[in-house]
Amino acid sequence: MPRIARMVVKGEPAVYHVMSRTALDGYVIGDIEKEFLLKLIKHLSSVYFTEVFGFCLMGNHFHLLVRMYPGERYSDEEIKRRFKLMYGDSENQDLSDTQVCSFREKWASLSDYVKEIKQTFSRFYNKLRQRRGFFWSERFKSVIVDNGETLINCLAYIDLNPIRAGLVKRPEDYRWNSIGYHIQTNNKDDFLSMDFGLKEFGPSEIRSSVTSEFHPDGIITSRAFHRAGGADVMGKGELLRYYRRFVYEAGALEDPEKARAKVIEQDLLEKARQKGFEITRADRFRCRTRYFSDSGIIGGKEFVLNTYLQFKELFHSKYEKKPKQVKGLSGIYSLKRLAEA
Repeated sequence: MPRIARMVVKGEPAVYHVMSRTALDGYVIGDIEKEFLLKLIKHLSSVYFTEVFGFCLMGNHFHLLVRMYPGERYSDEEIKRRFKLMYGDSENQDLSDTQVCSFREKWASLSDYVKEIKQTFSRFYNKLRQRRGFFWSERFKSVIVDNGETLINCLAYIDLNPIRAGLVKRPEDYRWNSIGYHIQTNNKDDFLSMDFGLKEFGPSEIRSSVTSEFHPDGIITSRAFHRAGGADVMGKGELLRYYRRFVYEAGALEDPEKARAKVIEQDLLEKARQKGFEITRADRFRCRTRYFSDSGIIGGKEFVLNTYLQFKELFHSKYEKKPKQVKGLSGIYSLKRLAEA
């Protein structure tokens, strides 16, 4: 049976929730492997045209939440700079126009980005464990994610994976997820975006002054945030505090459909509140979290409908597909992934 074509937005930035699982039995991705995988993702994310919002590396799978940018935004000089970053000074050659165009297309590709992560990790793992054969079970899954409220809910879902698995009691205690990276390393090398998807971070005029000058899509990247004096105006700590509050409030909510799922314990939530959380709870996180992994498109109704229309020919359905509201998350809709369409 031929593969169903992947939905990839062309010519404009798009956010994707990427998931991939190992083909091996058990929890084979240990601490050494996770450390290598994180360094690999950081390196490739500095070469490919990506903005990384979050990640979580588990024992048998990983999650990434990334925005991919079209290559047309990048100059020839930037392509050459990234070529040296990728291959080192030993590759001391002038790229031809054809090669520049080739790399511009490659580094804007979600498929090439994830493929390079997975193939490089597989070679590392097989060499480390002195084995041969496949490591990953199938081609990766991806969900197209809307900005704003949908993005932060998806990011919280990713960061709460270690809680649901019972590995830690607080999400930031886990070493290989995005909130842990933010808090434990102070977002070393500005690897992760400082956007978090929260429009309510600070006064609107602050956000406007940062985004209008440095990013036409209204996204606060780490570098733009610093260049605009954002750290002096609002501070990374304040941004992170808002996001951490959101994750705690979301993680403390019981999911009635998953009674055995691990959640943040109430006493930890109360202690966090006493240290600065606002009493008002964040938007509720009552949805079945499978929507963030099993959808094909997720976001506002208009976003989902417009994105569906771009890929309508891929949905082999007699009837028009209609966005369905995600229960418990006001204003968020989804369409099933293509395999179920």
